[in-house]
Amino acid sequence: MENRKDQKPDIQKEAVWILKSLLGAYVVTGILLLLLALFVYKLNLEEKQVTVAVMAIYLVSTFVGGFMIGKWNRVQKFLWGMIVGAGYFILLLLVSFGIYHSLKNSGGNVITTMFLCIGGGLLGGMLA
Repeated sequence: MENRKDQKPDIQKEAVWILKSLLGAYVVTGILLLLLALFVYKLNLEEKQVTVAVMAIYLVSTFVGGFMIGKWNRVQKFLWGMIVGAGYFILLLLVSFGIYHSLKNSGGNVITTMFLCIGGGLLGGMLA
């Protein structure tokens, strides 16, 4: 059995891992946002509560994505988790720009979201 560190990286395979992890993270996001919408409808949650829930959803989703890529790639799992978290954030930012044609939130919220996404991915990768 060959040592993984001695093998040449397969860029195509790693890109597929990243895309699968991002897809998993966005599936989790969709499910959790649907649940949040149900809770907002049934419980009449306040805006602050919804904002905290959305931030928690970002964290949980990127954790799942980082965990997935950490399971698939056994080397430098934390780095791969960070890459997935950063990819999640970039895609989130691009969708936001596509819908609103500007940053809807203040710069502080964008930075906080970036750290949550990257940190969630990092933590998921580390614990895989």
